Amino acid sequence: MRTQVAIVGAGPSGLILGQLLYKAGIDAIVLEAQTPDYVLGRIRAGVLEQVAVDLLNEAGVGARMHAEGLQHKGFDILVGDVRHHIDLHGLTGGKQVMVYGQTELTKDLMEARATAGLTTVYEAKEVSLHDFDGMRPRVSYLKDGVRFEIECDFIAGCDGFHGVCRASVPKNAIVNFERVYNFGWLGLLSDTPPVSEELIYAKHERGFALCSMRSHTRSRYYLQCALTEKVEDWSDARFWEELRRRLDPQAAAALVTGPSLEKSIAPLRSFVAEPMRFGRLFLAGDAAHIVPPTGAKGLNLAASDVRYLSRALIEFYGGSSRGIDTYSERCLRRIWKAERFSWWMTMLLHRFPDTNTFDQRVLEAELDYVLHSVAGRTTLAENYVGLSFED
Repeated sequence: MRTQVAIVGAGPSGLILGQLLYKAGIDAIVLEAQTPDYVLGRIRAGVLEQVAVDLLNEAGVGARMHAEGLQHKGFDILVGDVRHHIDLHGLTGGKQVMVYGQTELTKDLMEARATAGLTTVYEAKEVSLHDFDGMRPRVSYLKDGVRFEIECDFIAGCDGFHGVCRASVPKNAIVNFERVYNFGWLGLLSDTPPVSEELIYAKHERGFALCSMRSHTRSRYYLQCALTEKVEDWSDARFWEELRRRLDPQAAAALVTGPSLEKSIAPLRSFVAEPMRFGRLFLAGDAAHIVPPTGAKGLNLAASDVRYLSRALIEFYGGSSRGIDTYSERCLRRIWKAERFSWWMTMLLHRFPDTNTFDQRVLEAELDYVLHSVAGRTTLAENYVGLSFED
């Protein structure tokens, strides 16, 4: 087979990239190791920055998002029993975020790709990358016991943290930066109305909590927990009881409980791989970076990467290599700002049992300043809605 761009990974980053390239008349084949049902079964975040919403509109997949998504102009930070409102809309000149589940977004992208008759190969096993340091890269894979090979101009590695693309790069050509946090998030999804119209981030002596949602009838809640905890030890009743303890009386009284649709524990880490280009292989999304979910940046950074990459490839086929030559540099400037913000939010809102008393008081003072200063709240709001692209 022959294509212009071979995209490895059919998560949001790979599918958005494929859609943007299709709109520009550039041929791409998407390879995915899992089944479509498995991809759609991944429970992920759903807070989209303004710039990510704009990108999905550009890709032509924003209609259902606008019809069913929830526009949020702010959120609350709960400290003790006091809620502090962060007015995103007012502090950023009218910007806001969109709550729309990643599962629904992925479904929209899959349907758009199928409707256009574009090639997506699911259950592509033993994917292997070849000659991406030369002019004629190739991707081989096994499907139904038959070995196939794709000749292409470029390879886009959108296959996640554990994917084959980053692992194919020689170790001496890449530098990894990482911080692993000593706690995780226990998440519960339920078909219950959200406890609040906007998100609530709770800082509590028992640990962090987050009240989020996917729709007016589906809620997503999180509790900070030790990495030694096991999901099976957390009954629904225990989860709801612990969540109430970490909320203010008003929210605790308004909380509607119900059977969980899904429960899982996710460890938290910060991770960046540099650079993001290796000859004709480009890394994007979780293949290149991971952020703690506190700042809601994971999906948004993936969208940011493929925005830069799609434009770089369009420029290349238009006669200029400037975009691909500067791809890594431009992406990483935005990535490190998002990493900083996600780390900062995580430090401010979580309980760190091993933090000394001095550092703990400094973090408390930092949060107090942010919540009671227009400048502090503006910094928080600007980063939360998404920084502007560097074009």
